Amino acid sequence: MLIRKNRFAEPRESEVTDPALYLRRREFVALAGLAAGALLLPGCSRASDTPADAPSKSTDSPDGFETSEAETPFDKATSYNNFYEFGTDKEDPKENSGAFVPKPWSVAIEGEVAKPGTLALEDLAPAAAVQERIYRMRCVEAWSMVIPWRGVPLADVLTRFEPTSRAKYVAFTSVLRPEQMPGQKRDVLEWPYREGLRIDEAMHPLALLVTGMYGRELPNQNGAPLRLVVPWKYGFKGIKSIVKIRLQEERPETTWNMAGPSEYGFYSNVNPDVDHPRWSQKRERRIGEFAKRPTLPFNGYAEQVASLYAGMDLRANF
Repeated sequence: MLIRKNRFAEPRESEVTDPALYLRRREFVALAGLAAGALLLPGCSRASDTPADAPSKSTDSPDGFETSEAETPFDKATSYNNFYEFGTDKEDPKENSGAFVPKPWSVAIEGEVAKPGTLALEDLAPAAAVQERIYRMRCVEAWSMVIPWRGVPLADVLTRFEPTSRAKYVAFTSVLRPEQMPGQKRDVLEWPYREGLRIDEAMHPLALLVTGMYGRELPNQNGAPLRLVVPWKYGFKGIKSIVKIRLQEERPETTWNMAGPSEYGFYSNVNPDVDHPRWSQKRERRIGEFAKRPTLPFNGYAEQVASLYAGMDLRANF
């Protein structure tokens, strides 16, 4: 009988705590009488210490594609990441991804589609279809940020290949290149990385295939050249360096759910009422702020996506 074990021991405090706050932890403990501590978690990129010239504002759009909140600074969002293919420490992706070659690149679209095929990155979309969107992003480790992404709606890409009526789920697979991704030489996860969505989630207009951020090409450490962003879900659902998209009838296995099924569910919707087995998800710390704020259901996108889960028990389907 195969027994999967959670491979993750409790990490150092500095692995999930903002470096500036970590270095001042004794001062904060002395002043507030509070102990700081956290656990290593899968999630999205993290940033801290917003410079004075970094924040920018956008206007809220009625479709929910944007937020008027201050953006996370580019240098922070690209230097403190979760991308285990390059290492488990937050600084590893930037330090270890220089040898990764993101071009040329193509993605195989297969399974329950009438027109399976391969899509080259340059053919992903005409220039007119590329969209700039500013999304709130919520990490499992209770940090949040605001990122301006550039990409193409996932639905627009899937529609080209004509999903059949049997397509109930969309499975995503990352590239497997241990010679360029040193983290894949370690048995910390089952490689290649895999994720999945229900077909209606994948076809929702908020789901985005991303090719860039902050008006630039997507950096290696952030998932170059193609990643998924689903802003109402925890960050680890945003699979990076995608090479295969498969539409299928059965629910796909996903990497973190396989690694820790009691901790990381298939849906992984941001839900303040569903705690992780080892900590609360009710509050989060926005990058650049010390005080925590309440976590919003669906990461603040409930108006746009809550109807996808009408009638579902969101505690059982976490």
